[in-house]
Amino acid sequence: CTVIFTRLATRDLHKPISILFCNLAVSDLFTSFSGFWISMLFITNPDITIFGSPEMLAPYALYTTSILSTIYNLVSIGIERYLAVAESMRFRVARNHSIAVVFISWVLAFFLGCLPLMGWNCLYAERNISVLYSPFCVNYLVFIAMPNVAVAFLVPLFTYLRIIIILRKRKLRMQACGQAMGTYRSAETQVARTSISIWLLALVSYAPFLAGVVFDAANRRCHTDLYPGAYIFRNCTAMLITITCLGNPVLYTLRLRALGARLKALRGRACAI
Repeated sequence: CTVIFTRLATRDLHKPISILFCNLAVSDLFTSFSGFWISMLFITNPDITIFGSPEMLAPYALYTTSILSTIYNLVSIGIERYLAVAESMRFRVARNHSIAVVFISWVLAFFLGCLPLMGWNCLYAERNISVLYSPFCVNYLVFIAMPNVAVAFLVPLFTYLRIIIILRKRKLRMQACGQAMGTYRSAETQVARTSISIWLLALVSYAPFLAGVVFDAANRRCHTDLYPGAYIFRNCTAMLITITCLGNPVLYTLRLRALGARLKALRGRACAI
């Protein structure tokens, strides 16, 4: 919420990348909300989160939608940063492009995330039902998880590696010309650290979920045989995804000193009014 408020209230942050940052914060907010909804259902009636019921379809669908939107936002930010650093003359990212990307990502996320609500569920089909995420179907989880997690790993890895390579080449070119390299050296170091942090955060957050889906697809035992170990693992994967929602603002937008200065400026402006 702090990221959304700061981005919307500060005019000089209304840039294409800021639109993607703000949308990423909205996706994280939806993930936190849907996770809280699932947690409350677990507190009030734990059995429905284990054995599945029609009440779990809506929160699971919202949870899936928000996670997919987060993944698409991470990929979009990586591509936008690559285009900005590459300074491509053929294509320059504008605000309209960012708005279109936001719209397309949400439409795609809602469509894929709400497929169980449209009928692709296993409420009345025990053969293909997911053990960890009942009443979702195993084939639906595989269809959603495999390609999207692969995209979340590979596309940011490629784009940020390309950014580092571009900065390294420019630094070497400036060094050959005898020019100062302090700016490019610091930029290269900062991008490298941020890129490694982003990729590791995605790896730590989504790899266990992918492993759970693979286990779910290969498992042929019933719910009671896997209780409680498998469900403890499922809860841990949900906690890791929540940590991603907390880590994204820190990595992408929240430099604490700069954020504090902006919030003080906004507060001073409000007091003056």
